[in-house]
Amino acid sequence: MTKGKNIFGLFVIAFIIFIGYASYDISRKTTFPGSKSQLPERIKGTYMKADSAKNDSIRKR
Repeated sequence: MTKGKNIFGLFVIAFIIFIGYASYDISRKTTFPGSKSQLPERIKGTYMKADSAKNDSIRKR
């Protein structure tokens, strides 16, 4: 093999390793969409909590 083919081969190997690492990293940080709860359930859990104050401090007129 010539020197140019050896350098090209090293670049190809490095590129494949980089793509493999990037794919692994991205797959660790994301979840499968089917594993998430549905939108109404997520909204209820986040925004429909009971108030922490027992009495409202503002009088309604």
